[in-house]
Amino acid sequence: MSEQNSIAIRFKNVCKTYRLYTSSRRRLLGLFFKSVPHKTKHAVVDMNLTVERGEAVAILGRNGAGKSTMLKMITGVTFPTSGEIYVNGIVSALLELTSGFDQEFTGRENIYLKGRILGLNDEDIAKLEPAIIDFAELEEYIDQPVRTYSSGMKARLGFSICVNINPEILIVDEALSVGDRAFRDKCTKKVKEIMQGDITLLFVTHSPEIAKAFCTRGIVMKNGKIVFDGTIDEAIDYYATKY
Repeated sequence: MSEQNSIAIRFKNVCKTYRLYTSSRRRLLGLFFKSVPHKTKHAVVDMNLTVERGEAVAILGRNGAGKSTMLKMITGVTFPTSGEIYVNGIVSALLELTSGFDQEFTGRENIYLKGRILGLNDEDIAKLEPAIIDFAELEEYIDQPVRTYSSGMKARLGFSICVNINPEILIVDEALSVGDRAFRDKCTKKVKEIMQGDITLLFVTHSPEIAKAFCTRGIVMKNGKIVFDGTIDEAIDYYATKY
């Protein structure tokens, strides 16, 4: 395997800056005129990071540290203000589990809708459909409109789609709290199962126990910067003593 192919994710001098406006009118004008008064929020600052294929990396940091912005740039939800991001592989993100759902579509129709958003064709989705429905435990409701689902049912369907599409890069942001205890245990077991393959994991959590269960490397973020990068035990100790 070449050096480039061994890399799953690489950030090179990546910055992400947001403009904060005091009103919707100013925000609209700001799309056309840079002179509109605003504050600047530096969410990610000059980030350099390389994640190899098969690595399991925990991302630690307080709220506002830049963790979610970093993950959203990897998934293409938002784009860097400057710098370069290289992502090599099919990405499945357990971030906003119900994003991409059409509330008027049935659960089954949303499986195909979200599958297409994730880059699969209908033939591939059809092969995965039974496993997705079975894992989500929605057999009785799968042909009902998603608007009739509870928030937990929607989250279970979203989780099931994401973990059953055979991703090469899995991004998890505190998503293992889906449903009741039995289903949470089922989700944890599923993530551990797919980690047996050559999959790359980025895991955002505030729980040292969960981080240790899944990850071997830890990164600590503060104010949009990586302030520590080492083994998971070292990262947890650093986070515990510094924060």
